[in-house]
Amino acid sequence: MAAATVRVSANNTITASLISKSPLQKPSIFNLCFRNGGAAAQRRRLFSCSAIYNPQIQIKQHGQPETLDYRVFFAEDSGKKVSPWHDIPLHLGDGVFNFIAEIPKESSAKMEVATDEQYTPIKQDTKKGKLRYYPYNIHWNYGLLPQTWEDPSLANAEVEGAFGDNDPVDVVEIGESRAKIGQVLKVKPLAALAMIDEGELDWKIVAISLDDPQASLVNDIDDVEKHFPGTLTAIRNWFRDYKIPDGKPANKFGLGNKPANKDYALKVIMETNESWAKLVKRSIPAGDLSLI
Repeated sequence: MAAATVRVSANNTITASLISKSPLQKPSIFNLCFRNGGAAAQRRRLFSCSAIYNPQIQIKQHGQPETLDYRVFFAEDSGKKVSPWHDIPLHLGDGVFNFIAEIPKESSAKMEVATDEQYTPIKQDTKKGKLRYYPYNIHWNYGLLPQTWEDPSLANAEVEGAFGDNDPVDVVEIGESRAKIGQVLKVKPLAALAMIDEGELDWKIVAISLDDPQASLVNDIDDVEKHFPGTLTAIRNWFRDYKIPDGKPANKFGLGNKPANKDYALKVIMETNESWAKLVKRSIPAGDLSLI
């Protein structure tokens, strides 16, 4: 397993430093380590991982924001592009994970990793050739967990048999600071919401940045209710209702319409990391997804 630290400078340059404790094979532009052994061994090791083989990563913006051509790429110092989805490591150890911000809090442009484009840059989503916006601002930093994937061929028996939405796992980061597009934050998961969007399972992991002043106070779902009262309900309601102004029905939630605790969130992360590992190993057809 690789250990990593990630730093973001004032000019939004990301520096990721990795230390690999054992040699890894490099099948393409990234290294992979897959778990072997039975279920017990899997529980012990928990996460498949990959390591960026060059520690210097920077953000490169192409085009103007809020245009169809706008892209946010991730690149090495040499200029070589890497994928935020595939090449940024997921697991940092001690229950800490990398989170990549796509949508800063208090903004409405619907930014997302382009999973079907080479190097999976961040872009603004479109519908019928027009840029997409939420009907109102989102009140938390929103983005993804790298090296995760919600498998659309896998039905979740615990969530009404819903199939994955074919995307990385989403994160709602509840800290007080406003992230930048493409910024990488170290976060700890606190809870999980099982949103069902038009029949597809679309997990929302609630997390907090380790840099937040209250990070040391919140370690599980009960701490969120204590130190951020009403936040979990507000997140659920926001994602339940945001499509209604466009004439669509409200989204539903599984697990009794309630958030699950930290242990369940870690289970979701582990399972979707396993699915991602199978995807990049090409054990599962990738379809239109880019594995570069």
